[in-house]
Amino acid sequence: MNKGNLAGQIFEDPRYHEACRSCMNCGVCTAICPAAGYYDYDPRVIMNLIRDSDEETLTALLQSDLIWYCGQCMSCKPRCPRSNVPGAMIQILRSVSIKNGLFSKSSLGRQQLAIKRAIGHNILETGYCIHPTRVDPEMHPEQGPVWAWMSNNSDQVYGRFDAGYDQAGPGLLRKISKNSLDELDRIFEVTGCKELWDQIENSHLSL
Repeated sequence: MNKGNLAGQIFEDPRYHEACRSCMNCGVCTAICPAAGYYDYDPRVIMNLIRDSDEETLTALLQSDLIWYCGQCMSCKPRCPRSNVPGAMIQILRSVSIKNGLFSKSSLGRQQLAIKRAIGHNILETGYCIHPTRVDPEMHPEQGPVWAWMSNNSDQVYGRFDAGYDQAGPGLLRKISKNSLDELDRIFEVTGCKELWDQIENSHLSL
């Protein structure tokens, strides 16, 4: 873990100059932010903390639930009079938090492991973020008995809606070809996503 220069890692991210061109502390981002209406969450304050560049403060921020409240709706982007993007800044903070293992100190941050193992693996193994056969009734009892029946009879149910279900060719739930899955796998590799996944897994194992 490299906790010695968190500010440097943030400023070196290629997204930083778009995310924080010239914040003037007007608070428009907070006024428009949906998350601010539900949580003790203030994008304006976060932008100020980053610009202050205090390592102790940044460490506390990257260990907190605060950076995981943002829903990434990007409502802040078109409203900012200086064209800053606080939502993109949150992306940077999350990346730095994961790379330094600080996300594991946050209950919301630790949810990245479940997301990685669910949605992430779904994409690489099926080609879909969420596939009906991957929503296990035992893991999601809140779906109720109807979903359990549908899950156990997926061929019969989904075949009625989509003749191409789990088949090669067109269709909303078509079977994704191996070539396409291999291409997705390569994209995840070259963009650094798999490296990030390894960091999430390794941080979990060290808890």
